[in-house]
Amino acid sequence: MKNWLPIFLALIVPLAGCVTKSQADARARLAFLEGQNQALMRMQLNAPAPQSFGPGVTFTGPVQNPAVPWRIGLTLAQAVVSAQYTGTTDPSAIVIHRNGEDIPVNPKGLLNGEDFALQLGDVIEIKP
Repeated sequence: MKNWLPIFLALIVPLAGCVTKSQADARARLAFLEGQNQALMRMQLNAPAPQSFGPGVTFTGPVQNPAVPWRIGLTLAQAVVSAQYTGTTDPSAIVIHRNGEDIPVNPKGLLNGEDFALQLGDVIEIKP
């Protein structure tokens, strides 16, 4: 029996740490995904402010700044604030001119929280 013990240990010990190819592949995939997630988190923490694109939205009517830089997520209310409306009363009409199409906006609705997403190149006409 003593003669079999070294042979038995010689066969069993190498098998104790064995990992199948599929297990190794799964571990490698998991490690890759964890590293990728960490890199994405670092990129998000160091991300710059939302990018703006030159004078991308223009205004006609009583505003102090007729050209407002467009950025992703820019809304009509934000653009009107940036343009600094100078009328003495609330606007009587607002029209968004986009790609040859006129989109009328109810000024009272805008003042009550109804907002609209703007696109690069929009021209906003404000009538006092």
